[in-house]
Amino acid sequence: MSGLIGKKIGMTSIFDENGKNIPCTVIQAGPCVVTQVRTVEVDGYEALQLGFDDKSENRANKAELGHAKKAGTAPKKKVVEFQDFEGDYKLGDTVTVEQFVEGEFVDVSGTSKGKGFQGVVKRHGFGGVGQATHGQHNRLRAPGSVGASSYPSRVFKGMRMAGRMGTDKVTVQNLKVLKVVADKNLLVVKGCVPGHKNAYVIVQK
Repeated sequence: MSGLIGKKIGMTSIFDENGKNIPCTVIQAGPCVVTQVRTVEVDGYEALQLGFDDKSENRANKAELGHAKKAGTAPKKKVVEFQDFEGDYKLGDTVTVEQFVEGEFVDVSGTSKGKGFQGVVKRHGFGGVGQATHGQHNRLRAPGSVGASSYPSRVFKGMRMAGRMGTDKVTVQNLKVLKVVADKNLLVVKGCVPGHKNAYVIVQK
């Protein structure tokens, strides 16, 4: 499974050959440097470790500096392992966006936007008083009754309540690659991907 580490630039839209306006996301995918090659003999499994986005040496610890020095590169802000990577790569090689072609489908993983502590209407889609959800009488966005009385005398696990929302790992599958701009390391995919602008994402095919 080939892949790249990238950064979400933002959303835009393009017109296809039929004149239809298609929403799409622009991702700066790579270039990534091979910072370590995992082998069965040494590590017990095979994988390729890629690093993306240079980090200032002043902000890197000695372990990160030594690890990057072996690959002949600068310390990286984002390091991810990919198993079953297609192609023969060695330590210090560069993986670019050119491995993707227009028309194929990719999976994009990232961390969703953090929403903080949210109520049940925003977090779970409760209807509030207008739809008489959960029987509340005059409290517009309240969750209503959450537990029974004598039995079971407790609230069941998994009850949908208010709480922290967002900052979860999200994978959006089967996004079509609309454009590959190799000279600028840009990948344009159809639809939206998780995360805020400049958030790190992982693109896999």
